[in-house]
Amino acid sequence: MSIPHLFRCPISLDIFTDPVTLCTGQTYDRPCIERWLAAGHRTCPVTMQPLGDAALVPNRTLRHLIERWLSADQQVPEPTAAADDDGDAEEEPSLAALKRCLQSGAGAGANAKVAALKKVATLASESDVGRACMLQLEFLPVLLQLVFHPPAPWDLSEQEELALQCALSLLPASPTSPQHDCLNMLKTEASLASFVRLLGRGRARVRAGLCRLLEVIATAATTRELALAAAASPRVWQALLPLLQHGDGRVSGAAARAVAAVCCADEPARGGAVDHGAVPALLKCLSWASAGGCCGAATVSSALAALEALAASEAGRRAVAHEPGAVRALVRHVFMMSSSNEGSEHAAAALLAVCRESRAARSEAAGAGVVTQVLLLLQSQCGTRAKAKARSLLKLFKSM
Repeated sequence: MSIPHLFRCPISLDIFTDPVTLCTGQTYDRPCIERWLAAGHRTCPVTMQPLGDAALVPNRTLRHLIERWLSADQQVPEPTAAADDDGDAEEEPSLAALKRCLQSGAGAGANAKVAALKKVATLASESDVGRACMLQLEFLPVLLQLVFHPPAPWDLSEQEELALQCALSLLPASPTSPQHDCLNMLKTEASLASFVRLLGRGRARVRAGLCRLLEVIATAATTRELALAAAASPRVWQALLPLLQHGDGRVSGAAARAVAAVCCADEPARGGAVDHGAVPALLKCLSWASAGGCCGAATVSSALAALEALAASEAGRRAVAHEPGAVRALVRHVFMMSSSNEGSEHAAAALLAVCRESRAARSEAAGAGVVTQVLLLLQSQCGTRAKAKARSLLKLFKSM
């Protein structure tokens, strides 16, 4: 499929997913120009003119033209070999035809839907253009409807699991993408109940996928209300927190990232996490990892990032300070000889926040050897932020 030149972002050269225009009159895909501006650039990438105003104005006309072009039954951009039941080659269906197949009712053949989902999965993994086209054609809400529907299943069928994996592959990387709005379908009681049930009882791959979905919900701009609802739900925490010690590293890692994303969202979300036992669960995860659990360094780092976020709130600091062994665990993770120390900056930041306000926590940290740990960290190849936190910790304990 040949994409018209005007439908391509001049930065990524891919089809626009969310075209926005700068004050210079140049149009870019929102995720691309946001990355450009976030990197500190204050010029237009094409014209190199200084930007007196960095406002991004949606280009609705161009978006409408792209949607009309896409709706004209475009063929799949990168066809793969396909065969019917008799083994004869058949013509690759258009994107619109694939979408119609997925939207067909319960009476439609399950085999046809599975075949369509496999084509979608292949296209999403092999073609950025195909992925962008499917986003524009609103495949994402269709896929989510295939996963979260009443009655809530105890586990997903092959069709539903494929739909979940396809949906995850289509999720936009930018947290400001308007495409995330379709995730708000989980606000309904039936959909949320299905999500919680699958999170608590689904197969490992499904659980990891749902944790990834929760991570996106917690960080996306258009799903803030849903993120707060999830953070306030005891059922979500009851299903999520045990996954921090799941035997499959993919699940425990995804769970740790999801918890960290929710805790980093905002104050009400942190309050919900504290109220529903996130602090002891995260500390158990760290203890489990130290005892040889199957989670990796990235999982430990995510768990420490969640504790740092929780320590930014008064309730979180109290919870950490009062949890038996919490301060010693943070001291231990400030510097660990046997690890890459990925989470050192988070451990140091959480410890600094707790110890500043709690004399008892300072005394416990001193007894656990925090000064030695901080000095070892300062001598290591840690990052700038970790060193800054370490110096602040050292200053705090020198003043004791």
